Amino acid sequence: MGTEGVLPTTLGMWSLLLLWGLATPCQGLLETVGTLARIDKDELGKAIQNSLVGGPILQNVLGSVTSVNQGLLGSGGLLGGGGLLGYGGVFGVVEELSGLKVEELTLPQVSLKLLPGFGVQLSLHTKVGLEGSGTLGGLLQLAAEVNVSSRVAVGMSSRGTPILILKRCSTLLGHITLLSGLLPTPLLGLAEQTLFKVLPGLLCPVVDSVLSVVNELLGAVLSLVPLRPLGSVEFTLATLPLISNQYIELDINSVVKSVAGDVIDFPKPPKPSQGSGPREHFLQVPSNVPMTTTDLTALVPEVLGKVPPGQQLLLRLQVKEAPAVTLQKKKATVSIAANIHVLPHRPAGTPAALLELNGVMTLNAQLAPSATKLHLSLSLERLSVKLASSFVHPFDMAHLEEWLSDVVRVAYVPKLNVDLDVGIPLPKVLNVDFAHAVLEVIENAVVLTVAS
Repeated sequence: MGTEGVLPTTLGMWSLLLLWGLATPCQGLLETVGTLARIDKDELGKAIQNSLVGGPILQNVLGSVTSVNQGLLGSGGLLGGGGLLGYGGVFGVVEELSGLKVEELTLPQVSLKLLPGFGVQLSLHTKVGLEGSGTLGGLLQLAAEVNVSSRVAVGMSSRGTPILILKRCSTLLGHITLLSGLLPTPLLGLAEQTLFKVLPGLLCPVVDSVLSVVNELLGAVLSLVPLRPLGSVEFTLATLPLISNQYIELDINSVVKSVAGDVIDFPKPPKPSQGSGPREHFLQVPSNVPMTTTDLTALVPEVLGKVPPGQQLLLRLQVKEAPAVTLQKKKATVSIAANIHVLPHRPAGTPAALLELNGVMTLNAQLAPSATKLHLSLSLERLSVKLASSFVHPFDMAHLEEWLSDVVRVAYVPKLNVDLDVGIPLPKVLNVDFAHAVLEVIENAVVLTVAS
């Protein structure tokens, strides 16, 4: 995307780049909003670590490893009466083992390395506490250090969200310590071999469970959120994630489903009250923005004689296409093209327009992030209009533009800001909080940077 060097790659930084202006002009620049999110490997490691804290993942590992006459250490197993070395002598004492259970699993230490072009090398270092009955009765307690090593691919789900996929998992058994009880040295070595075979089946599912939790966080990237009055916004991955040595880069499409063509009337036409006829309703505007036929003819004498004086006016604004967003250094503007009809306001019927105009509203946008959204507040910079109707002779538009600008500034922009107050949802990647993000407007992009 040509954005190398724009975003910091400092450890613990989470960056989001909102790219406007990548769509073709005929589409409208807000229809497709590119979002480039770079997840630092430390942020991913933090998400994995948090998934292990206070949840059921580690608790699910606790329980039986071996049992009498069934497990690898039981009488029917590897060391049992029917198994290898299970006859007489010192190895006969293993038949007295009543099984081992995992009673404790310490919170793993998470370490990961990004593998460019593939995904993640994930390691979980933990200690396992096991208990069972000793060979001569009494409590047998063992402790073992284990390192779970896995290779995890980063891909894209069928829903268009990033996903972590476990490709390979193995365990490396460290030193085994006998904490209490009696277990002859030869049996301790054989118990070590047994645990080497058993622990992958116990601990590799921990990795699967961790990835499921993280995938839920990554899956929240996909969303369809109302964005009044422009439509709704949907997030999906545009391409497969890219992996470098330091971060995972997500190229996210933010598609605004436009509702161009909506008609907005000022004042808003009244709704009939139950049990009564139509009720007059006019938008209250300051006295310096009069909206009557008398005031219009004072501005445009060419319409004089076509309408009786003193009638209230209705300003009908119809958005022609999706708004266009322009991002320059430290400045964001929104342009909205609209058809503007000036009509006499009548309780019933559809009066003919007094004027038909093509207008372009240029609005300054103030941007501010919250925890999960980017908020916009618009103010009118200028309104440009051209005469569209043919029944009025050309005239100087300056005074009419000034009058319409006042009306739009008083009546339309506040309504637009109320509608936009919902904010533009930001991709929910790993539940990052953008409330204190540093916002910078650059050419064709908005950069949000969060320091962890």
